[in-house]
Amino acid sequence: MSTIATSPNRGQKTYSKAETFLSGTNANFLENQYLEWSKSKGAVDSSWDGLYESVNSPKLHIDEFQDDFSPKTSPKPKASKDTEAASKHKIMLHLAVQNLIRSYQARGHLLAKTDPLSLTMAARWLLNSPAAPLDLKGINCKLVARELGTILCKTTNTYRDFLIGDEHMDMTFELPHRTFIGGKEGSLTLREIISRLEQVYCQSIGVEYMHLYDPDALQFIRERMEKPGCLEKTHDEKRLIMRRLTKAVFLEKYFATKWPAEKRFGLEGGESMIVMLEEIVDTSTRLGVESIVMAMQHRGRLNMLVNVCRKQLNEIFAQFKPMEPKEPGSGDIKYHLGTYIHRFIRKTNRYIKVSMSCNPSHLEVVSPVVVGKTRAEQHFKGDNNGDKVMAIIMHGDAAFAGQGVVYETMHLSALPAFTTHGSIHIVCNNQIGYTTDPRFARSSPYCSDVAKCVDAPVLHVNGDDPEAVAHVARLAIEFRCHFKKDVVLDLVCYRRFGHSEEDEPSFTQPFMYKKIRSMKTVDQIYGERLKAQGVVNDSDIKGWEKEYMDTLNKHFELAKKITKLSIMDWIDTPWTGFFEARDPMKIEETGISETTISTISKHFCKPPEPWAFEVHKGINRILQNREKMVKEGVADWAMGETLAYGSLLRDKVHIRFTGEDVERGTMAHRHHVYHHQGVDGATHRVLDTLYPDQAAYSLHNSSLSEFGILGFEVGYSYSSPNLLTIWEAQYGDFADTAQPVFDTFIANGESKWVCQSGLVVQLPHGIDGAGPEHSSGRVERYLQQADDDEDNIPDLDDKDMALKQLRAANWLVCNVTTPANYFHLIRRQIAMPFRKPLILMTPKVGLKHPFYRSPFKDFKLGTSFQRAIGDSGPASKNAKGVKKLLFCSGKVAITIDDLLKEKKLQDKIAVCRIEQLYPFPYDLVLKEFCKYEKAKVFFCQEEHKNQGPWLFAKVRLENLFGKKIGCISRPASPASATGIKWMHAKELTDLKNKIIEL
Repeated sequence: MSTIATSPNRGQKTYSKAETFLSGTNANFLENQYLEWSKSKGAVDSSWDGLYESVNSPKLHIDEFQDDFSPKTSPKPKASKDTEAASKHKIMLHLAVQNLIRSYQARGHLLAKTDPLSLTMAARWLLNSPAAPLDLKGINCKLVARELGTILCKTTNTYRDFLIGDEHMDMTFELPHRTFIGGKEGSLTLREIISRLEQVYCQSIGVEYMHLYDPDALQFIRERMEKPGCLEKTHDEKRLIMRRLTKAVFLEKYFATKWPAEKRFGLEGGESMIVMLEEIVDTSTRLGVESIVMAMQHRGRLNMLVNVCRKQLNEIFAQFKPMEPKEPGSGDIKYHLGTYIHRFIRKTNRYIKVSMSCNPSHLEVVSPVVVGKTRAEQHFKGDNNGDKVMAIIMHGDAAFAGQGVVYETMHLSALPAFTTHGSIHIVCNNQIGYTTDPRFARSSPYCSDVAKCVDAPVLHVNGDDPEAVAHVARLAIEFRCHFKKDVVLDLVCYRRFGHSEEDEPSFTQPFMYKKIRSMKTVDQIYGERLKAQGVVNDSDIKGWEKEYMDTLNKHFELAKKITKLSIMDWIDTPWTGFFEARDPMKIEETGISETTISTISKHFCKPPEPWAFEVHKGINRILQNREKMVKEGVADWAMGETLAYGSLLRDKVHIRFTGEDVERGTMAHRHHVYHHQGVDGATHRVLDTLYPDQAAYSLHNSSLSEFGILGFEVGYSYSSPNLLTIWEAQYGDFADTAQPVFDTFIANGESKWVCQSGLVVQLPHGIDGAGPEHSSGRVERYLQQADDDEDNIPDLDDKDMALKQLRAANWLVCNVTTPANYFHLIRRQIAMPFRKPLILMTPKVGLKHPFYRSPFKDFKLGTSFQRAIGDSGPASKNAKGVKKLLFCSGKVAITIDDLLKEKKLQDKIAVCRIEQLYPFPYDLVLKEFCKYEKAKVFFCQEEHKNQGPWLFAKVRLENLFGKKIGCISRPASPASATGIKWMHAKELTDLKNKIIEL
């Protein structure tokens, strides 16, 4: 018999699961009895009938059953095939419904009604594509959810059924945990599930978020999109939206009435952008944001300046008439200018600074600038998590898809040295790029698809549904502040007029503009909707319209009293107290004390403790050589850099230094960051521990980007005068891909917008056989952009001439040849009583060449930057015997020096190195010229004759000397250098022969 166990709970005897009464000898007895029963039911007691009737087998296998008296071992009858099929079908239906929900979450945006014109839809885009894998007729939910209906598969040419059909619509299904459409309900009918999914994902909002990596981010968006009632607005909110629309629409109408022939790039067709921005500003204050830095394209800029940035209407109106500017400079057109204000938000009773940066016509150049500006403001506020300062960048749809700098900017979003902890990108989607249709402007359904590669959610919204616009705006700012990631708002709207008010759009888009001419303005659409809901009446709307028109008329009259135009109202970091505290006619001391030189140089030679940090063997050799030079009292280029940066850090000047290879230097000369050879990711930052109370040294290798990174650093440089921002190209010609930043922000930013920047751009330069792409920094380009009149020679007797030249310059262009001169030049960037960008050709060969050495005495107090370095050798001692005077700039001085020593011509040929090419050092150059009266004068450069500084220097030297001078250079060439070794050697030989020719 089986073992009997006693239940500890009830004290009853039960059979254990391991040994039931259907086992052992009992099993044999019952099996024999079953055989007898199966022959004749009367052969055994009728009490056994229930057990044996449950067995559908000719032979009883007792060991397949367990004790009926045990709750855990009750026998389970085998399911029939029909039952199994039904159960499986039910499971498949539930799985299909779950897939259906997920499909709407992932692809519902393809059917969203985001286009006010109903001309474009992502689903139609995909269906018209030759790569569309399925043969679908019409646009319906089959494209979103394959679980519905029947579909033809091209690969097999067969129809596939997807389980869910009309017969299942009223069946109830359990909802998965990863959806909020049920609210407090855990199950819904299929009909209701589809209805709610359609309402959430296929109406005025199209949400792309299922590509996000963070599951919490997915749930965050789902909750704010799917919960029943989450899209509803209160009566007060609706009335506020209506008032904001009234202001946006009527301001554009006022512009059009008063200045019908003026180009202003109005917001007509996209006025709900004002609702979007106002909602972001309101909600951001509730979430703790104290400052918003904005960038914006032309369209709607004037409206934004007035209704979001709260620039005075009379100042905007005044800009439509010709006025003399208050500040000197070229100025800029009205829809390029910016502003800033400290706004009080009534809804939250908090202040927030809202600033709109100036921007050029070059689309998207301002995007990285604003991100850099934001990062700098975060740094100076100690905002390490982006809680207080945030960037909003507004784009055009065609530019967002077509301009590579958009990606260069967005991919910085998560890089530790560049992140601003999330920016909000707003696309003013006019569905046209100048006159190019979207189908010819991009290869993807959405203009915003680039955002998906940086893990940013994209919220598409119909611009004619202001409540939906307000909802996605609130969702976007909440997402950014919670997850500190970029988020994109795609405001799908249209241009009521052409590219500008002077344009005729029907030339190229006849069908689109036929539709647009029939469209009501968004305030009319929304007003009718609110009147139908009983939220407002005609009296309310007319009252708001009259109130705003009265305001507009009042400020129109006030604008007549403004007689001078201010172009610097936008500067939100006015460097308060900086200019007042400086003597405007004095450059402060750039030399440093012997103690400072000793402290910094010794620190730079000291390796980390070997027991704590394993450095590369090559570093030890470099440090030994540095230590030897320090003992000799000599500095190479790396030491000159370090003395400059270290002394500025001591003086509490924050330094930010970025580029693709700046930590070690492209030619491995710098080594300000050591990498542990045994621990991945461990670094030793050499200059971070110079002084206990020093400023921050933000030295960071950047991504492989020039346009985006340089723009970022330009923006960073705007934030404070007590800051040195340096960007170093890997090679000088790499700056070519960042040319729009030079052209629109660095070369003329001060002239257009009265905005100073002390940015330093370092461009490794030298013709040394490296080929055409790694030789020239194209110094001629930067000299050509110098705002200097070669016919205007300054007063050489003016003792302040050099300082006045610096003040008048748009930027400085230098090519220095000694570490000490580099040291003084960098420190002069901070010592000047103003700020100017510096374009600096830095050496390659010279980084380690003995010619580029300076004694420590050239760094001491009392020394300063030398704009030109005259001959100090035998030629200077016997000036009358000099046959040839060579003016030169940069690395060619090494070639000349070596050659003169080799040919023993040091007393026959004098050399003057022009270190500062612009502003041109007329006084020092003339002094050298007058010293060698009988000498023939040449300008010598290693660059080709049509390149380099020759053309810039030639006319200035000839105007100064009153006579023609010769040129020694390589012959003219379309390339900056040859890549053929033989040809390089021949060019160099010819150059040398010309140098020594008397």
